[in-house]
Amino acid sequence: MLAFAPHPDDEIAGPGGCLALHRRAGDPVRVVVASTGAAGDPEARFDAATYAARREDESRRGLAEIGVGDAVYWRLPDNCVLSDSDYELGFELATAAIREYRPDVVYLPWEAEGHPDHHALHRIVIEALRRSTFVGLAFGYEVWNAMVPDVVVDITAVAEQKRRGIRAHATQTAYVDFEHTILGLNAYRSMVHARGRGYCEGLRRIAPIAAPPGDAT
Repeated sequence: MLAFAPHPDDEIAGPGGCLALHRRAGDPVRVVVASTGAAGDPEARFDAATYAARREDESRRGLAEIGVGDAVYWRLPDNCVLSDSDYELGFELATAAIREYRPDVVYLPWEAEGHPDHHALHRIVIEALRRSTFVGLAFGYEVWNAMVPDVVVDITAVAEQKRRGIRAHATQTAYVDFEHTILGLNAYRSMVHARGRGYCEGLRRIAPIAAPPGDAT
């Protein structure tokens, strides 16, 4: 299982319950976090010199709460307008990650995520899936924009792990009560699919993406 996150915390907020379930089942899970998240302190509440390292540490501690110890950090800048060369670097990094890990399942931000960094990473991973001729399962997850899901996963059994994972991100919960909002979204997902009991994560199924015949990218 390979999950791509735009910032340190999206790996918990989005597919954190699914990743925890994978770990309970004994599945290997790797998380790739694209950016440092250095733009996540707009009011300068924290020490700028140590902020990026602090966010990475929060990510590692949050992942530990859901049983994930394998994480890769690209440490790219966030909240930027990406050039063509920026996208090409992203394509190369994501393609290498997929080819190295050879996952059966990939998680990435879904196509209509409102945050520009999330949208950019969706585009990057989709192209990487094509370049790597990935033929497994790929699912888009939601954080900033609710979707009409294709798949709903009951995460009730691991919801408290996800809650603790969210709490590990103190720099972010200082600004937004993500425990309330994210688990609230997960509770809402249970309304139809679990009779309003517990917590669920919604996912969008991404069709297999293969390189066109003769494409040697």
